Amino acid sequence: MEAVQELASAGAAENRPVASVTDVVESLASVPVAGDSAGMIDQLRELEDLKAAAAAKQARIAVAYSLARRQEQAAAGVPADELGAGVGAEIALARRESPSRGGRLLGLGQALVTEMPRTLAALESGQLNEWRATLVVKETACLSAEDRAAVDEELAADTGTLTGAGDGAITGAVRAAAYRRDPQSVAKRASHAVSERTVSLRPAPDTMAYLTALVPVAQGVAAYAALTRHADALKSSGDERPKGAIMADALIERLTGTPGGITGVEIQLVMTDRTLFQGDSEPARLTGYGVVPGSWARKAVMAAFGPEPAGRETVAEKVGTGATGSGNTGAAAPSAATPESAEFKVWLRRLYTAPADGELVAMDSKARLFPPGLRRFIQVRDDTCRTPYCDAPIRHHDHITPWHNDGPTTSRNGQGLCEACNHTKEAPGWTATPVPGPRHTVELRTPTGHTYRSTAPPLPGTALPMAAKHSVQVLGRVAPRNLWPQRRRVLIPSGDRAQ
Repeated sequence: MEAVQELASAGAAENRPVASVTDVVESLASVPVAGDSAGMIDQLRELEDLKAAAAAKQARIAVAYSLARRQEQAAAGVPADELGAGVGAEIALARRESPSRGGRLLGLGQALVTEMPRTLAALESGQLNEWRATLVVKETACLSAEDRAAVDEELAADTGTLTGAGDGAITGAVRAAAYRRDPQSVAKRASHAVSERTVSLRPAPDTMAYLTALVPVAQGVAAYAALTRHADALKSSGDERPKGAIMADALIERLTGTPGGITGVEIQLVMTDRTLFQGDSEPARLTGYGVVPGSWARKAVMAAFGPEPAGRETVAEKVGTGATGSGNTGAAAPSAATPESAEFKVWLRRLYTAPADGELVAMDSKARLFPPGLRRFIQVRDDTCRTPYCDAPIRHHDHITPWHNDGPTTSRNGQGLCEACNHTKEAPGWTATPVPGPRHTVELRTPTGHTYRSTAPPLPGTALPMAAKHSVQVLGRVAPRNLWPQRRRVLIPSGDRAQ
């Protein structure tokens, strides 16, 4: 740390700033690890203080950039209600964060710089880290600027009043101060929270998922109590499943109305023919979830055709001879986990990838809107929103070159975006262009001229030469991503049931 401090001191002594952030980074890299245990701990603390100071500097820069962009937009004649459009997304790209996270970081900076100077000072001095400064800002969001400044003064975080406090203690202290300042606003915030109740789904490790419900506390407690009573009753009658598993099974069954949760939902399970038919270990990809083991994917498909056979019947034999032909084929058989009256089919939709680069076979259309087949194609190819660092679900099927600029409705000119990123792309100064690259590649240019490249993720069975790795190019630097071994054919089991 001495090298960094000396560099900063030298700049201050000569009344000039440090030449660049790069100089600080290079000076930091030259600092050796301490030779004793106490020195190592000191270095860890000093580096934590440095991270906090860097976060504070980022907050100041974000606010200054937002102001500059608004002034530029106003001078260009942008309507007042559209000023600042896309700024949060630009900050997100620069910080390698999702667009929603970029907007929150900009809001954090604006609150700290304009309304909460003492909390900002605590961040700059390392008495608060960025996350805990965020908690302070979040818990005062319902207050007016005047009341928020008063809470900032009351807490006086830069004097060490929150030193040693954990997340819960800081949240409690800020809430109490906010309530003393304006109890009506806090109560109004609590009542408004009811309107934000929602259900979300997030991937979890090992082919699991988090199904989360944000509900009023009384409803949450009642639902949990009902599941607990149900599990206790079954455990007392000899059910050997863990209590938590019983509660989870009961929740899914009650929501879907079907044992095992099998419902009429189409899924997209992408795998190679070798994985499905020959027991290859190549992973598969479940759209909306991510990578899953090949063995899990095979079991998911096999379950659709009923119990495992006693003999050596293969998946191909179960599907039927049509499985290796062109077009869609299907085979119907009730699953062991569903009532015998449940009739559904599992279809194998074949898509082929080019052996050199793993590009999916193109599908073109002269229509203004992407037809259903082409939308499914883009959904499979892109998996999630194509904006770098954004992994939100695809909500819009976007013309990269806009339709009103003669952009065709083709797979090459199409990309999957979340709603927020699609709106950001239409802001003044933003452009997107399909460019040559491994698989499907799009170059996104921001109003400042910075470019970011996004390449469609590798499908199962795709392998590329080292020089053509899947990458996201940011400010001229390329960050490689993971690759999978090469296969040529991709099969997408989909059907009238969730797997």
